[in-house]
Order: sequence, then C-alpha cells, then structure tokens
Amino acid sequence: MKSIIILVIGATLTITCQSQGVFTNDVNAALQKVIQDYPNHFINIKGAQVTGNLRTLQYHSTVEVPGSVNCVLIQYVAKKEIYSWNCVILESDKFNEAKSKFTELYNQIRNTIVKIEGEKPFILNGKYETPTDDKKFTSVVFQLLPATGEMQKLKVELTLQRTIHDWRLSLAIHDEERRNDEQLALIEGY
Repeated sequence: MKSIIILVIGATLTITCQSQGVFTNDVNAALQKVIQDYPNHFINIKGAQVTGNLRTLQYHSTVEVPGSVNCVLIQYVAKKEIYSWNCVILESDKFNEAKSKFTELYNQIRNTIVKIEGEKPFILNGKYETPTDDKKFTSVVFQLLPATGEMQKLKVELTLQRTIHDWRLSLAIHDEERRNDEQLALIEGY
C-alpha cells in the first residue's frame, strides 16, 4: 500500500513539473545565459540578422525561452553602440491570462541567483507592480545586487503592454543607456 501511495505521489509531482511549460526554470536558465554574455555585447548568442535601419539592427537570438513568441537581439546604432535582448513571452487578448503569467514570471525571476565567471554571484531584485486592465503599460525593472562596474548598468525588465489587438508580455535585458537612447529617439521623432 505504501509503495502505491509513493508511486502516485511521484507520478503527480512529475506531471505537475512537466505542465508548468514556459514558466519553469527554463526562464532562469535563459536569463543566466543572456546575462553571462552581456559583457560581450551578446556576441555569443547572436544569430542571423533579421532587419536593420539607420537606428537599429535586429538579430535572432540563439537563446530563447521555450514556448516564447519571439526572441531577438537589438543593436542600437548611435554615438555608442548599445545592445539589448528582447523576448516576447506571451500575446493574449485576455487580460487576466496575461496578468496571471506576468505575476507568475515575476515570482520566478525575483531573487534568482545569477553566476558569471570571475564575479561573485548576483541576485535579481525588483519591486512588483500590479497590472490593471485600465493601465496600458506595467513594468518591473530588476537589478543585479550587488553589482559593480559594468554590471551596474544591466537591467532585466518584465513588461505587460496593451497593444492594438492584445496584451504582450515581454522580458528584456538591456543597458540602462538603451532606455535613455529610446527616450531620446522618441523626443527626436516629434
């Protein structure tokens, strides 16, 4: 009887672990690989070029979150080259589904320990912001703690954004200067 109970519990745990899909340790494993390559401007995870214009070049990422919609590397062509990794995790017309996945992904990322060769381990830390249906954009910016040198600029950003047709859940790893460059580009565009 005990062996049957142990067998049932083991099977239940196996099924539960397999059904978690995209929001398992696969997310943390992808983050680990991308963050490790940040000091190299993501050169080791850069695939074939997808698009390009005067301001940006986009490349396929060789590191993807399983089940994601699209993962790309973006090179911002400006006075100083700036790079980012962007991954669209989910697109859904159902707000509650997108909100639930946002919360689930936040809980998996927060307090993740990241190890980079030659560095002390870092912890990803960010303050949760609750998405609401009336807000078109929700963002949590994670920082590496304790970060020194170039790693202080690195940000991991989880966003839930309302688009014309749906809600888009994205994960990005970028340099703080990327955000400043994007804001400048928006201002110059007006």
